[in-house]
Amino acid sequence: MVWKCIILAFILLVLRTVILDAFPGIYWTAPSTTLAFQASLRKDKYLEVPQIAWGLNNQKIAFARACLTARLLNRTLLMPSLSTSLSYKEVELLQPIAFDKIFQFERFNSICNGFVQLGRYSDLLNQTKPFELQKGSGRKWTKERDLYQLEQCKEDSSDKFEVIRIVGKNPFLWHDHWPVTDYAKIFECLSFVEEIEEEAARVISKIREAGAEARSKTFAHGRKLVTSGSSIQSVPYIAVHMRVEKDWMIHCKKLERRLNINQMCSSKAEITERVANIHPLQKPIVVYLAVADSLLEDNSILSGWQQGLLPFDKKKLGVWDIYKKYPYLIQSAIDYEVCLRADVFVGNSFSTFSSLVVLGRTLKLMKIGVTRSCGVETGLASYAYNIIGKHSGPQSWITDLSASSLHSISYGTNNISCEVKLLQSNWQWRI
Repeated sequence: MVWKCIILAFILLVLRTVILDAFPGIYWTAPSTTLAFQASLRKDKYLEVPQIAWGLNNQKIAFARACLTARLLNRTLLMPSLSTSLSYKEVELLQPIAFDKIFQFERFNSICNGFVQLGRYSDLLNQTKPFELQKGSGRKWTKERDLYQLEQCKEDSSDKFEVIRIVGKNPFLWHDHWPVTDYAKIFECLSFVEEIEEEAARVISKIREAGAEARSKTFAHGRKLVTSGSSIQSVPYIAVHMRVEKDWMIHCKKLERRLNINQMCSSKAEITERVANIHPLQKPIVVYLAVADSLLEDNSILSGWQQGLLPFDKKKLGVWDIYKKYPYLIQSAIDYEVCLRADVFVGNSFSTFSSLVVLGRTLKLMKIGVTRSCGVETGLASYAYNIIGKHSGPQSWITDLSASSLHSISYGTNNISCEVKLLQSNWQWRI
């Protein structure tokens, strides 16, 4: 009987490993966050926030900030409206889309149960009109004043209202009162809807097929090798979030002058050179270039790469038909998943997109017990090409989980390292 139990346990372990390799996006155990969560959140009191706007990861941060604000008020957050279009100033041009068209509603509530909670407008009893809470703006509206306003809402007559409706600002621009670990808990509860996950898997499959074909030609001296589906899934690739679009170059050059730094903007030549100096890289290897195509003015991003680095954009890869049928937000979501699952990711430490990809990869590393990637081949290495690291390559990059606010991820930093820094008291739920 003992031997039968041992053999059965071994078989289950093998099956788990095989399935995890085939479906890297699946988590077999939900984070043990609920153990440290408060006993319950009120489900008869709600918080309503303005439409969430800007890029995908700005919207993810804004959503998390809205969730944490609702948690502070001990309220359920009414499912917010996201924005499919990328518009910074013309609010009337924003194209709304429901949260559950991008992210899985029920799964979010299941994993984040007890920490934060989403509700639907159909849950409302509408017994009273919403209490409108005007968030301040400008330099006089300090972080302390913002927190005082929220604390007052818990104590005065406004708490009696079924709905507190915050008006006046995009949640991304609200003051931040929470550590990175609180945001990380919410990001762990976010999963894209199946359609987006499936489209990302199709793109990744195309990338790996291109890599397998290049390797078969190299290692078989031109003779094409027959490769199985399982072997193609093991073919590595690099994903580079190549921030060279016109909106970024205008933004980063202004910030460089204002902050008196020179590590934000990187030219195409600098990016290609530093990626080539990542050590070690097994070549040939496909380099997938994640760019906002509608904002790209440089048509030469595929040129200038070192031999053995095989650059592919959406059109060269043959996946543009997948992307073009979706609005900007979903295109960005697909690219996010492609970058998250890459064997090597290279981004810009001042980019919100890159920062949240690295945060997601850092959490994946922690799941397998890795807290540093300095010179270690972990299979989930991340780098910032805007900062020079070893061998004149990009700087190794792991998210600082000890930060008391999300400022460095929201607005970027040049102070990054390859070792996880965390406050043990804040991270017991994850270990």
